[in-house]
Amino acid sequence: MNNHIFGLLPVFLFMLLMLLVSLYVRNQSAKKSSGGFIREYFIGSRSLGGFVLAMTTVATYSSVSSFVGGPGQAWSVGFGWVYMSVVQVTALFLVLGILGKKMAMAARKIDAVTVIDVIRHRYQSNALANLSAIIIVLFFSATMVAQFVGGAKLFEAVTGYSYMTGLVLFGLVVVVYTTIGGFRGVAITDALCAIAMLIGMFILLVGILKAGGGYDAIMTHIAQNKPEMLTPLSGGNMPVSLYISQWMLVGIFTVGLPQSVVRCVSYKDTKSLHRAIIIGTIVIGAMNIGMNFIGVLAQGVLPKDLASYGGSVDNIMPLAIVASLKPLLAGLTIIGPVAASISTVSSLLLTATSSIVKDIYMYHKQEKKEEVSEKKTSFLSQICTLVLGILIFFISISPPDVIWKINMFAFGGLETAFFWIFVLGMFWKKANKRGAFWAMAAGTLSYCVTMGLGFTIGGIHQILIGIMVSLLCMIIGSLTGEKETGDVLDVYFPGVKTRAEKKKK
Repeated sequence: MNNHIFGLLPVFLFMLLMLLVSLYVRNQSAKKSSGGFIREYFIGSRSLGGFVLAMTTVATYSSVSSFVGGPGQAWSVGFGWVYMSVVQVTALFLVLGILGKKMAMAARKIDAVTVIDVIRHRYQSNALANLSAIIIVLFFSATMVAQFVGGAKLFEAVTGYSYMTGLVLFGLVVVVYTTIGGFRGVAITDALCAIAMLIGMFILLVGILKAGGGYDAIMTHIAQNKPEMLTPLSGGNMPVSLYISQWMLVGIFTVGLPQSVVRCVSYKDTKSLHRAIIIGTIVIGAMNIGMNFIGVLAQGVLPKDLASYGGSVDNIMPLAIVASLKPLLAGLTIIGPVAASISTVSSLLLTATSSIVKDIYMYHKQEKKEEVSEKKTSFLSQICTLVLGILIFFISISPPDVIWKINMFAFGGLETAFFWIFVLGMFWKKANKRGAFWAMAAGTLSYCVTMGLGFTIGGIHQILIGIMVSLLCMIIGSLTGEKETGDVLDVYFPGVKTRAEKKKK
């Protein structure tokens, strides 16, 4: 029992810290904020500095899968999985570097608070905005359930306490601190979570190396018993099609993730953006490549076949932590994956709330020319965050067996729905509402159908089909639909209106 307490104590103290930080941020924001509740609660009054922006984006991108599922696959596959993970280094650079500045400039011009504000203005379509909100809420809910379940199962395996204890401890805590702190609170606690992830990773690396007899001993064991793990294709376990699939899912198309793109409208200035790109790229590379590398090294601690460890790669890292670390250190280590879980949930929860309250309810009221007081907005936003979070919590109590498949399904679905909407909206003048609506609707539908049927092209993940259908629909729809007005386009392509007027003269 004492060992259980030692394992629980670090996690409990970390959760308490998250709550205290959120309360402090809330009080400070109330004193300093002059941009109104909506801007403060959903984008932190556009005031994030470089370090916090980098760390919150990293923490949002990295989920519990980065610490459990991914390294578990690396344990099974070998260095091929590590080579694949290198593409994750580009994720933050692609989001902030490609979309960051242009998205922020446009958002400031139209006073946008959410990514759907930008979508609605760019394409002048309420139908597209409403569809975007529905897709965000549905896919985010599935992802949040996966995070709750993954974190609680890890907690159970490492501390010895029950699944429900873990779910209550961090599940309800993350819902409460997100409700209290808003975007600024989430961003700062995300930064703390990212630091906790790095510390946990380092402790686990040292523990596994020590338990496995050192790096040379582990490599010798792998070379003698599973030499295919040292090759890029891992004896057929890491085919080229899997490389391509993962490069798309966790690399190129992460530009389409709304929870990451919203960070583009929250930073303070260009200097902060540039600093975030540098810091974030280094941290996200170290974290994701590092954890998968640790997964390979876990062969030195867990040398048997997968069936000996419950038949699931999701069991590998919890067992490796227990096998290589004392209870107190194990408790410190699981703060990392728990932090990854709660930081992802908090960001998704806040973005989902903004979709419901800001993008649907408040816009509907404005269309009817009905005023909504800031006090009511504050109440509705916090209540919506709380209710949605509690709903996800209760679903997580008895989760479906295919929860990890649902998680990956949601990840690819969001990318399919929003990738071309964001990229072509910012960089192609001819993109219009017909093309965007067709792209989102047809792309997402084709993705869901092919996922359900298990149909692929060349063994590549179904996101390839969704993205191709989405692009085709965007091009055809945009070329056959009405062009956007010069006033709209001038926000995203400065000078368009002036050049058009000169041509008329």
